[in-house]
Amino acid sequence: NGYVDTSIALRNALARNPYLKIFVAMGYYDMATPYWAVDYTLHHISLDPMLLRNFSTGYYEAGHMMYIDEKSLGKLRADVGKFIENAQRK
Repeated sequence: NGYVDTSIALRNALARNPYLKIFVAMGYYDMATPYWAVDYTLHHISLDPMLLRNFSTGYYEAGHMMYIDEKSLGKLRADVGKFIENAQRK
């Protein structure tokens, strides 16, 4: 049993397509994918600083399945809507 590391795949995908936009949703109480581990990975992914702008993050007062919490679902819906709207403009 180990940890899954997607940082290499993300780095390679962004290197191939610098227009790729990525949204990461994180629950503060997520024990499967702790938000601080995701933050650490995103800040140590070894990308051109310009490409780091392609990441958008959302933090929620919930666990791994933040969408089952009504308040978090509303915020998630708004954050994803904003992400899609912004991605279409650029």
